[in-house]
Order: sequence, then structure tokens, then C-alpha cells
Amino acid sequence: MNKKNEELLIECLKKIAPGTELRLGIEYILQGKTGGLIVVGDSEEVLKLVDGGFYIGSSFTPTKFYELAKMDGAIILSSDAKRILYANTHLFPNPNIKTSETGTRHRTAERVAKQTNTLVISISMKRDVVTIYKGDIRYMLEEPRVILSKANQALQTLEKYKEGLDDLTFNLTVRELEDLVSLFDVTSILQRSSIVQKTEKEVKRYIYELGVEGRLLKMQVEELMINVVNDSLNIINDYIHPDIVAEPFEIKDKINLLSEKELLELGNISKILGYEVEGSLREFDIHPRGLRIITEVQRLPHPIIASLIDKFGNLKNIMNANIEELSEIAGMGKNRARSLYDKLKKFTEYYLYNEPYNRKGGVIPKIRL
Repeated sequence: MNKKNEELLIECLKKIAPGTELRLGIEYILQGKTGGLIVVGDSEEVLKLVDGGFYIGSSFTPTKFYELAKMDGAIILSSDAKRILYANTHLFPNPNIKTSETGTRHRTAERVAKQTNTLVISISMKRDVVTIYKGDIRYMLEEPRVILSKANQALQTLEKYKEGLDDLTFNLTVRELEDLVSLFDVTSILQRSSIVQKTEKEVKRYIYELGVEGRLLKMQVEELMINVVNDSLNIINDYIHPDIVAEPFEIKDKINLLSEKELLELGNISKILGYEVEGSLREFDIHPRGLRIITEVQRLPHPIIASLIDKFGNLKNIMNANIEELSEIAGMGKNRARSLYDKLKKFTEYYLYNEPYNRKGGVIPKIRL
């Protein structure tokens, strides 16, 4: 599923997530085994397909919705699903629109969704299955307990990938301070960051589908994803080839658009960064500009950081500069220069000579390649 359809599906899932009145009405219909065909939209294009039935014009409540679903025909709701507009209506979409469904209700639902690009919900009377359609999207809802089980499995996977990303980030920091970074180190961490972001999207889909029942999962995911995207952008900013004029977020999006198979090949990531390497990526040395570490060490206005990088070129030169040289940067001043100088020294000592403790207790092993 492409990014646009993924976003549309998430919006649809939010409208019918557990905890919403519309979802409660759907649950009533499933319990009553009446089946139903619901169109969530009142555009002119939708209303042209409506024939017969009668106008309701009432505010939406789950009980009204359920009672009206006992009649044959479709129910038309407002686009925000807060009003019931029509009931017992017949829908006449273009019969030439292709559909993969077999039942009359589902065939009509898919055709209306494709013709009007509107959210259409089909509730099977015999199978207790709810299927949503919008445009070319077709998605079958599952029971909350099934979704919760899948969400927990996906969350465990996300935690595992995030732990690996943290190890790679620590390793990159050490190698940057020692000026021993290779293109392999950079592409490896961007690969893992992309995997983490892709996994987060999968977990989020389950969370949206769970609605209020997924609030605890949402808090866990938000905690895991702190600084993941921001660190990825800073790493791209540090290592993107000078000839590439794209913004860091554009590079990040290109990496995230790689398929699973393409993402496994680190050469694809190096090409997106602007490097054409024939040999081993491990043998291709590369020097960080220093944005990520400087941002982590001290909060400085972005123009000062940009001027710092423009003058010194890379992190190694910045770390070797004395206080006088640092203070020559416009807006830096002696106090900021002294503070940055001292903090860079302490930061280096912390990573190179100490064993930082992780959140689980014990020390984080230093990874040396």
C-alpha cells in the first residue's frame, strides 16, 4: 500500500475505532445480525447515486442507527458521521466499475467507494464481518482482541529494533569522536532507523484501529520513538554529499520508500546520500559535519551551528579548535565558546573512557569494529 492510501486508511480507521459512536452502532448491527451498507459522505457525487428511501436529517446515535439498519437499503451519513441523512435508500453506482466482491452488498459498496472516493462500510449479515472501502482501498476489520494480540507482537518487534538502533547510535558516536567513521556505519544506522520507522507505522495502524483501547500502546510507542526521526535527520545532515541539494527530510523519505529487499542493500542508501562506491562501504572513510553531536552537547541557535560547520568543515576540526577560534563565530561569544569547548571535552571523555549505564541496569558494551 502506498503512502497516500496508508494515510487515507488511517483516517478511515479513526472514524470507526472503538470508543466512537459509529463503532458502537456497528457493534449493535453485528449483534443484531441485520447486516448493513453505510456511506459516510454527503457530497453531490454520492447523492446522485441515491434513489428511493426517505430523508431522516437527525443527529447520529447508535440506537437510531441500529434501528434504521433493520430496513433494507443503504444508510447515508454526513461526512463527519454526526448526522443520519437518509435511510432505506438504493444505490446505483456505475456497473462497469470492476469489483472483486461477490455479494450484492459488497459489490455495491466497492463500486460506490471507487466512484465517489467516499468511505463506505459493508456489514455482512451471515459472517459478522465488517469491510471498509475508500477509493481503491479495501480493508476488513478484525475483532479488538485479535488486533490487540497483533499490536503487542508488533510492539515487541519495535522494541527489539529500537534496542539495535540505540546500540548502532552509540557505536556511531564513539567512531565519530575517534574520526573513524565509514560509509558502512552511516548506512547501517539509517537502514535500522528506517526499519524502526516502518515498524512504528504498522503498530500505529493497530493503535488507530483499537481506538480508546490502544491508548497504553500509544504511550509506549511514543516513548520508544523519542528522537528517532530527529536523529535520523541530523545524521543525514552530517553525511549527505555536498552535491546533493535535497533537504534531509526528502532524503529520509526516499530511504523509507525503499522496499524491504532494497533496504537490505546498503548500497541503495549510499546512492541516495550521493555516494557511488564500487568497493566495500567499510573501506570508504567519511567525516561528520558535527551537527548531531553539537546539538546533543549544547543548545545553540541554528545559524551559529551552521556558521560553525561552515568555518571548520567537520567535527574533528571543531573539536580541535580552541576557545579563541570558536569565539570568532558570529553570535558565539566567549562564554558560549568556553561552554561548548568544555562540554565537548566532557562528552568525549564520557563516551571514550567511561562505561555508560543503560536503562535496564549494567553497562552498555562498547562496540568496536
